[in-house]
Amino acid sequence: MSTLSIVIPAYNEEGAIQAVLDRIRMIGPALQEAGLREWEILVVDDGSRDRTAEIVAAYPEVRLIRHPVNRGYGAALKTGFAHARGEWLAFLDADATYPPEAIPELYRVARASGADLVVGSRMDRADSEMPLVRRIGNWGFAFLLRLLGGAAVRDSASGMRLLRREILERLYPLPDGLNFTPAMSARAIYENIRMIEVPILYRERLGQSKLHPLRDGVRFLHSIVWTVFTYNPVRVFGMAGFGLGLMGLALGGSAILWPGPGGWSFPRLFAAVVLVALGLHLFAVGTLFNYIVSLFHKRPIRQGLFGRPLFRRPLEQRFLPMGLFSVLLGLGLYGWAVMARLTAPPFPAPWFVPAVSALAVIMGVDLLTAGILVRALAELRQRELQARQDLEAGPAIVSPAEPLPQPVSISHPA
Repeated sequence: MSTLSIVIPAYNEEGAIQAVLDRIRMIGPALQEAGLREWEILVVDDGSRDRTAEIVAAYPEVRLIRHPVNRGYGAALKTGFAHARGEWLAFLDADATYPPEAIPELYRVARASGADLVVGSRMDRADSEMPLVRRIGNWGFAFLLRLLGGAAVRDSASGMRLLRREILERLYPLPDGLNFTPAMSARAIYENIRMIEVPILYRERLGQSKLHPLRDGVRFLHSIVWTVFTYNPVRVFGMAGFGLGLMGLALGGSAILWPGPGGWSFPRLFAAVVLVALGLHLFAVGTLFNYIVSLFHKRPIRQGLFGRPLFRRPLEQRFLPMGLFSVLLGLGLYGWAVMARLTAPPFPAPWFVPAVSALAVIMGVDLLTAGILVRALAELRQRELQARQDLEAGPAIVSPAEPLPQPVSISHPA
């Protein structure tokens, strides 16, 4: 049987905290039936200016921890986790929106599934009272995590969760603000933490909400995207580059297929070449970042723009030949244009071929540089593993050795 700590961050919640604590006190038998040996309740008063701390202090079985000043939702949770004694940690808000009665079920699901993190999802019940603005925001964040993280998460910002204490080391650092929970969801995905969602009943809060949809929504977005940058940057750079490349190809195709009354539109063609070059550049930059991040985390490179490799051989291993080809193409294109007199009138766009050839050379140098750096970073990533293998004795047949001859002392005549 395990132990559980229930952490409640509270800031100016005198209108709801008593109801929340009373409901938690009633779930003791259900917690015991779920298989918990001991549990405790911790309330972290985050610098409240009302009667929140006074109300909590009236409950002798509740541990009250106080911040002298308001430090933020995430900071209050981290303080609670640091003072908690349970093997499992559960947390929920102090505004009566989340049902404490769901905690035993979260624990049962965790035990049955072997999950490390169980999230109470507000998005899976028709009777959820989540405001429409927040519901739309959660849909957007869930889509973003699926797109960038490659994992299906329904409620990335839920404030009711249960987790094993031992995974905190892998989840930290986490922000001090309300973006604590979306950052936790994103990091859990990239740390390969087993996360499961369980539908819960969500009610409208008691008292005034402290969430500002626009300001905190921007923080949520920043937390998710920046977490992706620190684990799998090619996911962001690569998708941006892929999108620019498609736009370039579409624009170039339109310029060729529908040239217009004056013939080919050279500005459109040049814009298409620039977009394709930018797309390749962003992909190369993202790939370099991926190798640096992998070197820092000491983990395998995350391959594949969309969660799995597009080619049998990783594209970054083709950077050197692609770069060399692009440089030669640019130089050859310019030489051909000069000999064909396409760089001066009466050619309608004498600037076009030189500009395209210059872009090809620049893009080729970019790919050549990226290819060299990728190979160097790949070697650095493997160096520690290879050194460990070199130090270990491999499989071999060892025959018994003959004893060493005894040393013979030689006396010299006086």
